[in-house]
Amino acid sequence: MKATEIRELSTKELEEKLQNEVDLLNRMKLNHAITPLENPNKIKESRKRIARLYTVLKERELNK
Repeated sequence: MKATEIRELSTKELEEKLQNEVDLLNRMKLNHAITPLENPNKIKESRKRIARLYTVLKERELNK
């Protein structure tokens, strides 16, 4: 998901996506610790999506 797509979402949708993404990251990390993931780069991508979501939320907070 690109930053432009993220900015089009409402704040409530952003918070929901953020929570889902954090849950997904935690599950992937746990699964990777037990049995290696087929593509461990997905963890890296997930962290970047979380950072983008936090960034957009922070921008909105500061612009109020």
